Amino acid sequence: MKKIYSVLFTYALTMLSAALMAQSIRGTVTDPAGQPIPGATVSVANSNRGTVSNPSGNYTLSVEPGSYQLQVSSVGYETTTLPVTVQTGETVADVTLRESATALQEVAVIGSRSATARTNIQTPVPVDVISARELKSYAQTDVTQILNFVAPSFSSNRQTVSDGTDHIDPASLRGLGPDQVLVLINGKRRHSTALVNINGTFGRGTVGTDLNAIPVAAIERIEVLRDGAAAQYGSDAIAGVINIVLKKDTPWAVSALYGQSLTNTLGRNFTDGRTTQVDLSKGFKLGSKGFFNIGAQYLDRGATNRGGVDTRPLLYRGVWPATPAGTMDVAAYRQQLKATDDARAQAAGLDRNNMRVGNAAVRNLGLLTNGAYNLGRTELYWQAGITNKQGNAAGFYRLPSQTTQVDTTIYPNGFLPQINTDVYDVSASAGLRGKVGGWNYDLSNTYGTNRIRFDITNTLNASLPAGTSPREFFAGKLIFAQNTVNFDVNKRYEFGGVLTSLNTAFGAEYRVDTYQIGAGEELSYSFGQPSRGTEGRRIGTAFTAAGSQVFPGFKPANELSKSRNNKAVYADFEGELGKRVLLGLAGRYENYSDFGSNFSYKATGRVTIVGDLALRGAVASGFRAPSLHQRYFNNESTQFVNSVPRQVLTVNNDNPIVRQFGVESLKPEISQSYSVGLTGKLGRSLTFAVDAYQIGIKDRIVFSSQFVREGATATSQTINRILDTADPNRQINSVQFFTNAIDTRTNGLDVVLTERLKFGKSTLTLTAAANFNKTEVTNVKPPSSIEGNQSLVNSLFDRQERARFESSVPRSKINLSAAYALGKWNFLARTVRFGEVTYINPTAPGTLTAGVPFPVENDQTFSPKWVTDLTVSYQLTKNLNATIGANNLLDVYPDRAYLNPRNNVNNVSADPTLSYSGGLDNTSNGRFLYGRAVQQFGFNGRFVFARLAASF
Repeated sequence: MKKIYSVLFTYALTMLSAALMAQSIRGTVTDPAGQPIPGATVSVANSNRGTVSNPSGNYTLSVEPGSYQLQVSSVGYETTTLPVTVQTGETVADVTLRESATALQEVAVIGSRSATARTNIQTPVPVDVISARELKSYAQTDVTQILNFVAPSFSSNRQTVSDGTDHIDPASLRGLGPDQVLVLINGKRRHSTALVNINGTFGRGTVGTDLNAIPVAAIERIEVLRDGAAAQYGSDAIAGVINIVLKKDTPWAVSALYGQSLTNTLGRNFTDGRTTQVDLSKGFKLGSKGFFNIGAQYLDRGATNRGGVDTRPLLYRGVWPATPAGTMDVAAYRQQLKATDDARAQAAGLDRNNMRVGNAAVRNLGLLTNGAYNLGRTELYWQAGITNKQGNAAGFYRLPSQTTQVDTTIYPNGFLPQINTDVYDVSASAGLRGKVGGWNYDLSNTYGTNRIRFDITNTLNASLPAGTSPREFFAGKLIFAQNTVNFDVNKRYEFGGVLTSLNTAFGAEYRVDTYQIGAGEELSYSFGQPSRGTEGRRIGTAFTAAGSQVFPGFKPANELSKSRNNKAVYADFEGELGKRVLLGLAGRYENYSDFGSNFSYKATGRVTIVGDLALRGAVASGFRAPSLHQRYFNNESTQFVNSVPRQVLTVNNDNPIVRQFGVESLKPEISQSYSVGLTGKLGRSLTFAVDAYQIGIKDRIVFSSQFVREGATATSQTINRILDTADPNRQINSVQFFTNAIDTRTNGLDVVLTERLKFGKSTLTLTAAANFNKTEVTNVKPPSSIEGNQSLVNSLFDRQERARFESSVPRSKINLSAAYALGKWNFLARTVRFGEVTYINPTAPGTLTAGVPFPVENDQTFSPKWVTDLTVSYQLTKNLNATIGANNLLDVYPDRAYLNPRNNVNNVSADPTLSYSGGLDNTSNGRFLYGRAVQQFGFNGRFVFARLAASF
């Protein structure tokens, strides 16, 4: 018994002695406003001792008695060194970090789950960081356009005459599709839009994220991770990740912008596109324990129109009559016809400038909040937002001579139908984060939904009895919703050996997606009015077009509500081997309820060679799950191909029609990517990063070309038979669907150089950045049922569809900018070189077409162009700033589209009689003066603006 007491006494004495010897430093890390800074790194200089502040900004560091230099750093703040002397007990050392004027442009948190702050040249993979100052410096008013002119690897342009895509901009990162980049808000997955792009634009067949639903006023910075990251963040991150970080506790900031196009092209002056934008943001303290920030935006942007003169015969049903046999002077005969047509059109009041080719009109009101509150050892955080965007876009003009589409008792001169969208985007995220047992944890739930309502105006249903059709229709709605639950933990270990630190992270995710299609009113889709026993109208033996012209409504047969869930777990490790080597390894397993499972991995490394010069690289696999839209979207639409209207049936992937073509259920796209780069600093302030990459993707999902009902060949008979099963009345003349049809390979190079120079009290910041990329379709994989039929294979994936992947976005972009600050003046100049794009016609060059006396030669490459922006700002008072500037200062336009492909005539005034029947030109009979299917930077010309900003 005495031995037991002796052992217990000795143990207690030892523990007491250790307790008396063990001392600690504790404190709180705050910003200049007194708000806590969570995740700040606190370490003892020249040692491996360190810790990270908790959600309340508090930290505790165990040390022995003595004097220390305490180093404290955090993203966006200047690193502070604090001398601390520890004697007995607990020593308190509170730290206030000052905001860094340049750090927010360089420090990134995306791509790593370590709390260690790193600049974009210290990360193992390339990351661009765009600060709030850059977001508001130039004329661009929404997120996609800002990124298009700031980030060379990012590309996005507003589309025209493309239904819903006029209102939601498709975007590309590293030349890949809109659905191959993942968007995060404060590190949480952002839901995609309800719209699937089905018209003839870049991104056809894809579903992207509506970045413009996020108010610019709410954004602190944007981080663009230019590397595959599916192993870290899940599906969609094949090309990379865009993380939008919201503002925290900020002072009042209000700005108002007014601008408009002030441009001249083809001898015509334009002053359209009038834009009014008002931004507001404010952070509020919630006592001493939290903050609440609100960002709001109002945007009213007028439509633009750069359409050309319609060269068709307006009163000959859009097609010139055939030249009578024996006519000696064809040109004279055509000129006579045109003179007659012009006189009749003028007498009827018809205008040859009858299209609206340009940006849609839009009115956008958005609100996004961000907040956090300290509950003791746990922090409650949240974000929530709502955006309502109302858009108006025009379709193709219907001529009075197009009798199957027009009721001349209602529109004697034809009509320009319009598509009106009402988009509601709602998001909410809330979570708890803190520290337990040395582990940082984060439990969150994120919900988002996107709803699009379609109302069609200035139109009619031509199948109704003459004079009875309404002019406006509710055509239906699309809804997508996503709910994501995440649980993440991470812990950093410090060691004294070769491995000096190891950050470990583990997590799990459960996500539910829901997709819905709602039908429109009966007359928006009907042939006649079956509910009242009214049959559809015919012109002779020809059927008139059913439903609302330009956008037939969704039918009850199109209605659906589909959902799926997926479960995921991941592990992520990042280790430092001394100060020179950083290695990372991540793996993620996901299981989807509708197609099965996938495992992705990623390995990264960065090695400091000498000084600030470092070599970095990564190898990763990735995947993108087929969206519910791609699996289930179905509708009927009117699309114009070479100016000829087609009634197109889109069937979902589960439809028996798809199975008749031998197409299987959709499966995920699988990627393998590699990157290697060199980063560093030359001199005191010149930083550089050069990164090369390759991304191979198997089983990419494409939206097929149209299988058209025509002719009497064996191929046509096969298509006709399939279409007859879906449409006994033979109103549908083509069908299209989604399928895993191709493999692609993308190679590219990113280059970024930044220099900051001081001249007394003035500062000059120079930036040069560039992206060069090339995507090739390496394999086309038709289903076995049509593999031997080249005609059907071409219909599955034709030349034009190939071009959407290979040449419809610039293969290069170079960005040169200079920012000069002198006293109260700030000057910002930027010029961006948008590389070439190529339009590919579905018909191969050299092909002879009936009625056209020359071979088709209407592929066209649009040459590179430089677009220059300039802004000048002056600080009127301490709290008031005025800015004037211009986007596209030099009024640059893309190359003109060819009017006459035979001679590559680039002149809209060319004799329209030379445009033979068949419409073989790239202008759609003179109405599209610039490329429609491929775009570099839009075609609106110079935009001038003035902005007044106040902060208090």
